[in-house]
Amino acid sequence: MALVPFLRKKEATTPSSEHLEAFLKGYSIEVMPRTAEKIDDFRDFLPAGTRVYIAHIEGTPIEDMVATAARLRDEGFDPMPHFPARIIKDAATLEDWVNRYQSDAGVNQGLILAGGVAEPHGDFHCSMQLLETGIFDRAGFKRLHVAGHPEGNRDIDPSGGDQNVMDALRWKQKFNDTTDAQIALATQFCFDAKPVIEWCNALTDAGITLPVHIGIAGPAKLQTLIKFAMACGVGPSLKVLQKRALDVTKLVLPYEPTDILNELAAHKAANPDFNIEQVHFFPLGGIKTNANWAIENGGDAATPANKA
Repeated sequence: MALVPFLRKKEATTPSSEHLEAFLKGYSIEVMPRTAEKIDDFRDFLPAGTRVYIAHIEGTPIEDMVATAARLRDEGFDPMPHFPARIIKDAATLEDWVNRYQSDAGVNQGLILAGGVAEPHGDFHCSMQLLETGIFDRAGFKRLHVAGHPEGNRDIDPSGGDQNVMDALRWKQKFNDTTDAQIALATQFCFDAKPVIEWCNALTDAGITLPVHIGIAGPAKLQTLIKFAMACGVGPSLKVLQKRALDVTKLVLPYEPTDILNELAAHKAANPDFNIEQVHFFPLGGIKTNANWAIENGGDAATPANKA
């Protein structure tokens, strides 16, 4: 009797503009309250309905966060504020934030993460503790994104392995499967497609079926990207930037995420079940610059109709 061969994932096809256009459809982007203040009208360059994450940096007043969310909602966008566990004092504070977002800005979703603070300000130190409170569920928050780390996270696994990260992902998978929550992984940004593909496939092999919203650094000066990448703990794919820095012909040119996105888009086209669902941009070179790049590369464009 002939053995049935194992099904193997197809190799990526040659990148095409159609693949990239499909891959960019429905992309999300990130903003901070202080950068949002410099934008006259997000409708000038973002497609209507775009999910806009609002980064909550330590020291940012909740009033500024809620006001930014309300403004984005008024302009026709889908605000998703961060809830960093380590800067939330206690359950009463979390519930207050959730209620403010809901009542003042119509928010019903959030990115739940540990946050970049070394020492917790109060009772929470990880995203799972926030989810366990039940506060999001009682408030009707159903879409709850959590962090993903394609190149590992030394904060969670100091030894450099992935045991703690994978244990946390299995917990979040179970939470997704046993509640009404819609969990997705919003990842750290990377610069190389290969480790991203390997990580995504490893998740599938481990039974983690949560959709991936892959973090991508938008166009920016090379020095800016290297600074942010080192501060954020970007792993081996940082070598892509370091190699570029050695090429004097490219040193003065702004980095654009064309190569990594083309490779991921081609892989997705060849493997429709590949678990990357959307692209999430970190606009490190400016949100307008990032949005214009997306439009030029097949992303939906803002139109006057967005202001209707």
